[in-house]
Amino acid sequence: MIELARQKNAYVRKPISQKDAVEFFQEKGDEYKLELIEKRGGEDITLYQQGEFIDLCKGPHVPDTSYIKAVKLTNVAGAYWQGDETRQQMTRVYGITFPKQSELEAYVQMIEEAKKRDHRKLGAELELFMFSERVGAGLPIWLPKGNQLRDRLMNFLRTEQEKRGYKLVTTPHIGKKDLYVTSGHWEKYGEDSFRPFGTPREGEEFMLKPMNCPHHCEIYAHRPHSYKELPLRIAEFGTVYRYEQSGELHGLSRVRCFTQDDAHIFCTPEQVKEEFLNVLDLTQVVLAKMGFQNFTAQISLRDPDNPSKYIGSDENWRNAENAIIEAAKEAGLNTVTELGEAAFYGPKLDFMVKDALGRSWQLGTIQVDYNLPDRFELEYVGADNQPHRPVMIHRAPFGSMERFISILIEHTGGKFPLWLTPDQFAVLPISDRFNDYALKVEQQLGVHDIRGFVDDRSEKIGRKIRDTELKKVPFMLIVGEKEEESGTVSVRRQGEGDIGSMTADEFAVYFKGLVD
Repeated sequence: MIELARQKNAYVRKPISQKDAVEFFQEKGDEYKLELIEKRGGEDITLYQQGEFIDLCKGPHVPDTSYIKAVKLTNVAGAYWQGDETRQQMTRVYGITFPKQSELEAYVQMIEEAKKRDHRKLGAELELFMFSERVGAGLPIWLPKGNQLRDRLMNFLRTEQEKRGYKLVTTPHIGKKDLYVTSGHWEKYGEDSFRPFGTPREGEEFMLKPMNCPHHCEIYAHRPHSYKELPLRIAEFGTVYRYEQSGELHGLSRVRCFTQDDAHIFCTPEQVKEEFLNVLDLTQVVLAKMGFQNFTAQISLRDPDNPSKYIGSDENWRNAENAIIEAAKEAGLNTVTELGEAAFYGPKLDFMVKDALGRSWQLGTIQVDYNLPDRFELEYVGADNQPHRPVMIHRAPFGSMERFISILIEHTGGKFPLWLTPDQFAVLPISDRFNDYALKVEQQLGVHDIRGFVDDRSEKIGRKIRDTELKKVPFMLIVGEKEEESGTVSVRRQGEGDIGSMTADEFAVYFKGLVD
């Protein structure tokens, strides 16, 4: 690659008809490219030439090979042709190039740091979650510490939602297939859902719930509403199921069973902007509390060249898209616009967040939907005493608990904010003689609602300190003869070392100050 780069060969684009392309690759004897060309269905295609080498490619490319200054081959893997295990086995070579060696070195350093922060590795080391082949691929099992972390995140959001007038609901994990036919989810996502099941004698088909919104539409529809009751804000930590392909599963970030921090706001058209701005405020509060303050708001609109992907009238889509664009402008958000990224029922605002390594993730979404209320024939009685259609706002600041936690683990490297971390301290007795005093310290701090444990193993204190550091416990409270006599603890902060002696009550005051 370096040798070719020095030759400064131009990348030359050559449009070609399918007929000419077939003749060219027949002459070359390239059966693989001939198979790809046949799938083009008569469309014109492009070749690219670089020096003596010419091949199929869509492009685009850099102008010539001299732009390539620094090269690293990163991986080699086996791959079946066209992803079919009955076909030929190929070798796939992965690589990356940068225009400067310093940029390549920075990238390699980032990749090494990302490996250390991999949520699958840290999740196992910190005993947060697990997977079991007997349970099934893509079905996470939350261990006690991970479950505590998850519950604290959910309780935080519950409190914020209650301040803003949301009402919590709970809906079943299954629903009749007809429900998702009505909503449009079956038509758009039926292939990605688990297979319907049912009781033949009853003639009913059910599905594992792929989305919460159809259930919330039914909650709205169960009784009449007046405009005076709106907006109606209902929220649920609802578990949903999608049959992701096994090759696409990845730790917590791509699973088959996940819990969404879902809420749906039913409002009048006049209330859309204000409600959207309120949800924007909530989402920004949530992201800031988690340390995600570097984000871009992506306005995701429908693809005008592919209308079959979407449901609803052009007027509904214009109204929904304008509402998002105006609200984002009024809020002064840093925005980008992406065509074709809308949900099938409406446009959305996605929060693209950068983590500690500078990687971009989509966290949190707000969607404006004029279409599901139409499909479910939802109504409210207006001030004119006539029936009107409400607008529906979908929102999920976390997105899904599983994916959010996977990103949070990697963003923090497993060193969670003090208020969130499962174990906030560990009491380390120097020998077994001081285990009783260590338990007394643990109980005193428990009164102050500070979480921790006693490491009463018969190990040397150096080993206990090392193990506690690896568990990323924020504080180590070391106790021995001197501490027992004075009623104190020797405090070590994770990553910093010794910060002095304190009584349990003094440590509690110090700790609460840090949390605040």
